[in-house]
Amino acid sequence: MDALAKKIKKNLQLRLTVINKDGVVVAEGYKDKKSMNNHLYRPEIMQANKQDIGIAIRHSHTLNKDMLYVAKKIAIKNRILYIRVAKELKGIYHEFLNLSLKISAVLILFFIFLFVISYKIHTQIQYETDKIVTFLKALTKKDKPKYITSSYSQEFALITSLLTKVSKILIKKEKQQEKYTQKLQNSNKQKDDIISAISHEFKNPIAIVNGYSQTLLEDENINPNIRKKFLTKIHNNGTKLSELIDTLRLSMKLDGETQSIQTQKTNLYELAEETIQTLQLTYPRKHIIIEGDKRVIIDVDKTLFGVVISNLIENALKYSEDEVIVKISARTFEVIDTGIGINKKDLENITQKFYRVHQNSWNNSLGLGLFLVNRITALHHFSLKISSKVNEGSTFTVAF
Repeated sequence: MDALAKKIKKNLQLRLTVINKDGVVVAEGYKDKKSMNNHLYRPEIMQANKQDIGIAIRHSHTLNKDMLYVAKKIAIKNRILYIRVAKELKGIYHEFLNLSLKISAVLILFFIFLFVISYKIHTQIQYETDKIVTFLKALTKKDKPKYITSSYSQEFALITSLLTKVSKILIKKEKQQEKYTQKLQNSNKQKDDIISAISHEFKNPIAIVNGYSQTLLEDENINPNIRKKFLTKIHNNGTKLSELIDTLRLSMKLDGETQSIQTQKTNLYELAEETIQTLQLTYPRKHIIIEGDKRVIIDVDKTLFGVVISNLIENALKYSEDEVIVKISARTFEVIDTGIGINKKDLENITQKFYRVHQNSWNNSLGLGLFLVNRITALHHFSLKISSKVNEGSTFTVAF
């Protein structure tokens, strides 16, 4: 190690000292290490002991010079050593001064060169800049230029290439804007259709309630049987209005993801039977066949899943002339009809909110039925699959 220290002294004019953890000098390039004092309490060693690296500027009694010391604490095979390198401050100042002068000279030459080059390229840059400005002004007009080029430099070539892309994008955006405007007009028309559908759904029951109630108020001596019939009509349409409001409220909660569920073990066959009995009152001439495993138990929100069953079966009843088949198994709940079917385009959108299929005989009311079915099944981590063929029928499958 002493030989290494002396070699560093000769080649780099640096003083290398190696000190063990007890402060004993084990290698030194400038002086006999045996004659040197303990270095444990040298400032740079004490700092390196705490922070791994120590730096100090002080007077060296060994060399009788002001020195800059840098010490590094290392471990070699569990042996702690301090590697210290020192340089005379006078030499550092001299080297720094020389370096500063060289840097200053280089900077002066650089700025002179920069000035000359800047002056030479000013005219060309001005020309290219004016060309770009003219192009940008043209972009604000209706008839936009399609491209701009420059071969002056790579940078200008890149800028003009990007501006050409911007021009193409703007032209494309204008075309898209025209399409979007048309789409927005169609969307507004669809919104008007939805509002019209909602108004229609509410208007009919309200008109019936108003008509029958007005008759009852104007004719106090009306036949009791007719009075009962009218009151029944008023009650039924009031119930229908309440159901419409509940449906809208439920759709808003599901759409806003604020609807919570309270699941319980439920016999699927019994829940389907209860729903079918209720629907048969509305559709007394339609035949519903329920088949499958009567012992299937699933963990669902009974009220919400009842909405799923009711919507799927009622949907099939509306658009099927023959019987509707309900199949129950341990993994699926299926509703099968032989109605008018759904075409491919409508099949992709049928579960969207307020989506209505505009065909002569197909009308899903507010367009919420299958939207509710889809959201409720998803809320239960189930899946809904719809398969259909036009004029042959449809199959709605909820997989658990």
